Amino acid sequence: MSTVAEPQRPADIAEAARALEARYGTPWSAPLPAWNETLDTLLAHRSVRNYANRPLPEGTLQTLIAAAQSASTSSNLQTWSVVAVENPERKGRLAELAGGQSHVRKAPLFLVWLADLARLEAAGARSGTSVEGLHYMETLFVGMIDAALAAQNAVVALESLGMSAVYIGGIRNQPEQVAAELGLPPRVLPVFGLCVGYADEASTTQVKPRLPQAVVLHREQYDAHSQTAAINQYDEVMGEFQTSQGLSPAGWTSRSLARWRSRESLHGRDRLRDALNALGFELR
Repeated sequence: MSTVAEPQRPADIAEAARALEARYGTPWSAPLPAWNETLDTLLAHRSVRNYANRPLPEGTLQTLIAAAQSASTSSNLQTWSVVAVENPERKGRLAELAGGQSHVRKAPLFLVWLADLARLEAAGARSGTSVEGLHYMETLFVGMIDAALAAQNAVVALESLGMSAVYIGGIRNQPEQVAAELGLPPRVLPVFGLCVGYADEASTTQVKPRLPQAVVLHREQYDAHSQTAAINQYDEVMGEFQTSQGLSPAGWTSRSLARWRSRESLHGRDRLRDALNALGFELR
């Protein structure tokens, strides 16, 4: 028997509009056909780097991994793994390997998400089956995508439980050293880290506006010509947001381009191809 959804109350519609306006930093005018707590959680996402000195409830890790394993995975291959790190000394070493990010050390739980091709290679060896396809770039892509999908499921889950997180791409700055620290076998790549904890209420951050949908949403075919005006508007929105957070109003364009201005700005990730070779990925 089907059920009919209850009509949205004016208060729900107003709350949804406020969430969307915070996400884009501009008034929201599009219709709102539906809204629920899941959307509330998704639109309220923010990166948190300051954590309260508060332990996570028992069973948190297992619940997050169950949510992660509920994400889509290519052909059910499940080419990802995760290492949960709670030891303060190990978190400290990983914090330095990731570029001296102190929040890695301070978060009660640090998760390192892995593209894991070793598991299938071992299965092939046990059964005497060829696994030549594991040595191609496509398979590494599958592992990295699987890891990202799983991690995002975990983030949605933890935020729905009142916790916060921040992704740590710096875990790729020195992947061989991270692999050694975590005891990773060949053909396992540390893709990114994730700090997990309760936000320190004394230093809250706000929802950061994203690019307008006119920039990222294309209908039928990609449209490169209509983005300029929307990006210019977004630079102004981001400049105002940065000022409100005590930062210089650099906008989005200049700050983003600075991230890629030189080889040095990659903070060691310019040698990722060499690192992949060292970790056993042939990438044909």
